[in-house]
Amino acid sequence: MIGLTQILPKLLRANPDVAVKLAWSRAAGTALRGHAVPFRFHDGTLVISVADAIWQKQLQSMSAELMFRLNNILGQTTVDELSFRINSAAVSQAQSIPEEELPKVRPPAAPDELLFAAGTIADGELRARFIRAAENCIARRDSLIRSE
Repeated sequence: MIGLTQILPKLLRANPDVAVKLAWSRAAGTALRGHAVPFRFHDGTLVISVADAIWQKQLQSMSAELMFRLNNILGQTTVDELSFRINSAAVSQAQSIPEEELPKVRPPAAPDELLFAAGTIADGELRARFIRAAENCIARRDSLIRSE
C-alpha cells in the first residue's frame, strides 16, 4: 500500500486543490476534521468551512500551527494563508460521512536507508512488520520533537 506522503508530491503537481485538501485532513487530525472542512485552495490560500464563529475564532488562533503542519505534510511551502469561513451546511454534510468511508492515512514513509536495510530481511511478513515498527518510532520521535 502506498502511503499518502509518497503520492502527495506528484498529486500536488497534478492537482494542488486535491493534494492540499488531503493534507488538511491529516494536519487537522480527527479532533478537528469534523468541525473544519476544506472548501477550496486557490493562490496559496486554503479556505476552510467551519460551523460557527466560535470555531472560526478558535481555528484562526491556531492557523500558524495548522499551516506549519500542512506544509510539512506537503513537503514544501504551498499554503500561505488559511481562511476560515462560516458554512454550517458544509460542516454538517462532512459530519454525516461514516468514518469507514474516509481515506485511511499511513504514517510518514520510512527513509530510503531504512527501506534498503529492510530489503535484506528475507521473510516478507517480518520485513513489513519491521518497516511499520520503524515508521511508528519515527512518527513518535517527530511528534515529541514538535511538542518541545
